[in-house]
Amino acid sequence: MKLVVDIGNTFSKLAIFKNRDLIALHTTPELSVEHIRDLFRATPNIKSAIVSAVRQYDQNINNELKSKIRLFVLNPQTRLPFRVLYKTPKTLGNDRIGAVAGAQDLFPGKNILVIDTGTCITYDMVTAASQYLGGAISPGIQMRLKSLNTFTGNLPLIQPDFDKNIDLIGDSTENSILSGVQNAVIMEVDATIHEYKNRFDDLKIIVTGGDNKYFDRTLKNNIFAAPNLVLSGLNKILDFNESN
Repeated sequence: MKLVVDIGNTFSKLAIFKNRDLIALHTTPELSVEHIRDLFRATPNIKSAIVSAVRQYDQNINNELKSKIRLFVLNPQTRLPFRVLYKTPKTLGNDRIGAVAGAQDLFPGKNILVIDTGTCITYDMVTAASQYLGGAISPGIQMRLKSLNTFTGNLPLIQPDFDKNIDLIGDSTENSILSGVQNAVIMEVDATIHEYKNRFDDLKIIVTGGDNKYFDRTLKNNIFAAPNLVLSGLNKILDFNESN
């Protein structure tokens, strides 16, 4: 058994893998040492782990893991199963690295565009020759809605509505905001996919992240939805480092 710890902007995830299969997933707003201890009491046969974080966290978590098993912490020195051509690799987010590794595991030897729809919408391009080129970072849906409320005097804070089709012409302030955010995001992502397809032959499109179901339902382009892509990619990176 292997443990993948993914500390994100909003939630932390504890994923247990058996070989390549995800067999258990626990999510918490704030990860603590007690979560680790509880996990090992319930699953004592974990042999190794990888920790990936996009923000600061309690380093006692690493110490607790090191006292029990072999631990890898994803950082700029970690060996990766692809070549990074990004000009600033030290600033490359661990979530983007994990997503690319997971994408390669799904479609080896293919040109792949990974779109992660979380706090930010990120685009990451990896080629059939296993070269990571980079991509783009854009505000996510929640961030756009919050910014309209924060940086204006009168616009209310609106929650996204993923269950209905938003009309292009908003007939109220709330619907105008939803159209300006949700409809515009879909147009933006579709247009970005179109431009990548013009550059790369036989391009595979993978969408992951917290809002992936909404994008899977509304995007015009043919995509592959993979909600646990980052976790699977981190598991692949763990395997890669254990075997090298």
